Amino acid sequence: MFKNRTLLITGGTGSFGNAVLKRFLQTQIKEIRIFSRDEKKQDDMRKAYNNEKIKFYLGNVRDRDSLRDAMNGVDYIFHAAALKQVPSCEFFPLEAVKTNVIGTDNVLNAAIDGGVQKVICLSTDKAAYPVNAMGTSKAMMEKVFIAKSRNTTDTLITGTRYGNVMCSRGSVIPLFIEQIKSGRPLTVTELEMTRFIMSLEEAVELVLFSFENAKPGDIMVQKSPACTVGDLAQAVKELFNADNPIKHIGIRHGEKMYETLLTQEEAAVAQDMGGFYRVPADTRDLNYDKFYSEGCEYCIGLEEYNSNNTYQLDVDGIKEKLLTLQYIKDEIKTWESK
Repeated sequence: MFKNRTLLITGGTGSFGNAVLKRFLQTQIKEIRIFSRDEKKQDDMRKAYNNEKIKFYLGNVRDRDSLRDAMNGVDYIFHAAALKQVPSCEFFPLEAVKTNVIGTDNVLNAAIDGGVQKVICLSTDKAAYPVNAMGTSKAMMEKVFIAKSRNTTDTLITGTRYGNVMCSRGSVIPLFIEQIKSGRPLTVTELEMTRFIMSLEEAVELVLFSFENAKPGDIMVQKSPACTVGDLAQAVKELFNADNPIKHIGIRHGEKMYETLLTQEEAAVAQDMGGFYRVPADTRDLNYDKFYSEGCEYCIGLEEYNSNNTYQLDVDGIKEKLLTLQYIKDEIKTWESK
C-alpha cells in the first residue's frame, strides 16, 4: 500500500508519529513528512533517526498556508495534531477549538485541494458523550471530517477512535515511574476510575486497519481491555518492586469515571469486524421528511461500549500487558541496575 508513496503525519513529533516512523522506515515507503510546530522536537528526531526518508516541515495546523506548502506530492495523511490534555483544555477551551476543530478543517481543505488520496483523522474515546472541553472539541472534529467526507469523491476521509495509549507523552504510567524513582507517593485520582488501555503499536494497527478497510466518513474503533487506575498503579509498583504508598487525590478538571468508545446510538449501527468496530457515516442528506420521520429502531436496549463493560484486566493482566512495552522493560532494567 505504501510502496513509493509519500505519507504526511501532522503532529508527527509526538508519540504516535515516532511509533509510525519505527513501523514504516524499514518498508518501501518513499517519504514520510513530519509536520509540527516544535522545531526542537523536529531537530531531536532528525538526529535520532538520521534517515533520508524523513522530511521535516515546520508549521501549525491553525495556519492554512503552512499546510498547503507541506501537501505538495503527498499521497496519504495521518492527522494526529491535537491538544490532548484534559485539564489544560478546560482552562483554555478556545485553544482546543482552534487546534482540534479549525485545525482539522484546515488539514482536510488543504488535503482536498492538494489531491491527497486518503486522510485518517485520529480521535479519542473522550469524544463519545463528552463532558470536557477536549472531548467536546474532538467530537466536533469527528463531525467536521464526517461532513467533509460527504462532499469529496477524490479524497477518502475517515477516522479512528481509541482509548488511553500506554506510555505516550502525558500519560499516567511515566508519571507513576517518575514518582517511584523519586520516592514519592503514586498519585491516583480515583481508585475505581476505569480506562481503556492500548499500546502505541496497537494505535498504529488501528490506523492501518482503518486505512485498508474504512469507507468515507467511517469511525473505526479497536476493541480494547480496560482496568481501574488503582490496579494500574499497583501493577506498576509490583513491576518495580516498589513500596511507595498510593495517594488518592480526587478527580481532576473535566475527568470522567469511565470512558466510552461506542455510544448507544453508534452501537446500534456498528459493524463487528473481529477485533474492531466500524461505525458507518450516516449518509442521509438534509431532507427534512427523512430527518424527522426516520430514526434508528434498534437503539432501545443496546448498551454503549465503555471501559466499565469491556474486558477488565486484573493486576497480573496489567503487568503482563505492560511488559510487552519496550519502554517499561528499559525503565525496569535501569531501575534494577541502580
